[in-house]
Amino acid sequence: MSVTHVGVQEAHRLQTDDGYTYVDVRSVPEYERGHPDGAHNVPLLHFDQRTGQMRPNPDFLAVMQANYPVDAKLLVGCQVGGRSGKAAMLLAQSGYAPVNVKGGFGGHTDPATGQVIDEGWSQAGLPVAVGDSDTVGYQALHLKAATS
Repeated sequence: MSVTHVGVQEAHRLQTDDGYTYVDVRSVPEYERGHPDGAHNVPLLHFDQRTGQMRPNPDFLAVMQANYPVDAKLLVGCQVGGRSGKAAMLLAQSGYAPVNVKGGFGGHTDPATGQVIDEGWSQAGLPVAVGDSDTVGYQALHLKAATS
């Protein structure tokens, strides 16, 4: 399976005009600090406070499958595009047809030159929300997976 990649402007259009759901795969704290308006949160990785490192979320696929049918129109985004690319590939291998959002929330820049490679959602001035959501935050989506 292949994954389609779009920039944030196209992702916003797909979300608002074509009914796509934006799934933010960043950690819960990252999501709570700011995310695309309307985004759901299913982290690919969790922050481990004991080690200070990120660790895989063993429930990622189960939470996705419990909340989104395989034919769901899904945009997958993260901070710059790396985690979402991995999440999109995992979803594609599971029968989904996800769209990876290049640039994610914060944008992708060349570390050597600082030049913007892929504009981020927040850089583009697109609608942003902060905090968790009682219905589409990770806790709510994980609970649905645990009870299904």
